[in-house]
Amino acid sequence: MADPRKPGERGAALLTVLLLVAVMAVVASTALERLALATRMTGNGGAVDQARAFADAGTEIARLRIGDLVAASPGKTTLAGNWMGTPQAISVPGGVATARVTDGGNCFNLNSVVAGETEADLKVRPVGVSQFQALLQALGVDVRQAQVAAASLADWIDTDGAPQPGGAEDETYARAPRPYRAANRFMVDPSELRAVNGVTPAIYGLVRPWVCALPTADLSPININTLLPDQAPLFAMLMQGQLSVAQARQLLAQRPADGYGSTVEFWRAPSLAGLSPLEEAARQVKLTTGFFEVEVSVDVGGTQVVERALIDARQSPATLIRRNWGTGA
Repeated sequence: MADPRKPGERGAALLTVLLLVAVMAVVASTALERLALATRMTGNGGAVDQARAFADAGTEIARLRIGDLVAASPGKTTLAGNWMGTPQAISVPGGVATARVTDGGNCFNLNSVVAGETEADLKVRPVGVSQFQALLQALGVDVRQAQVAAASLADWIDTDGAPQPGGAEDETYARAPRPYRAANRFMVDPSELRAVNGVTPAIYGLVRPWVCALPTADLSPININTLLPDQAPLFAMLMQGQLSVAQARQLLAQRPADGYGSTVEFWRAPSLAGLSPLEEAARQVKLTTGFFEVEVSVDVGGTQVVERALIDARQSPATLIRRNWGTGA
């Protein structure tokens, strides 16, 4: 039977069918593309999860070995055994993992600019503030800039809302292009320092390798038996102008091979004769390490993960305090 429609109508119907076929092809292609992407993402997610599991295992191995290290010499932690910073290979299926352990207390504890048992009652600790300022100056920061950054750091963490001279509280941060408020709590990660008034990108880049955020307001526990000559600014910080960075570096380079047996022995060093450290600073000098940092790098089938962890070895067994993943800041 002949099609009763006119030739023009038949052409329009054919065009509509062809258009529908084209649309369906595009939809099918998009669906297949999304399915392939979802499959790849699922695979990548599985690879990341596997790499993180290996990193967690590496951190656990390091925690146990740290416990053994401390137990073997409870009265003195030294560099014996070449454990600090030395890459340790860990066997993992289908990839490679490397762990590094360093002294996690040889740094300026950002939380030491305050004192208090709980975050509900944190008050400015002047000696901690002056030490941070001294560290900044030892690194070459201008005196005035160092004063502002140190005072602002204490205001950032302390509980009250009253700024110190040169410091900053909420009203300062409220004037920022994107307003925010002071944290009024302990720092958890040193990267938080970037939000503090007076800490410019240049100052942050300069001081970042020297600071940490320990889970305590205690003044920085500097282990004189593991502090490297390259870390001399941290000891110069304790002496607050009485000892130059160069002199501190020379002192550390002359350390006995097996470390100091007592802090009395250390303070009797000829290069320290005639110096008068503050009582708090003298007590900061330690012979043992209480905190350790662990970095585990994992590469499995091209998937790379870096885990950083803080281990508290002040009591047995050593305890994992926190961990994070990524390249850090």
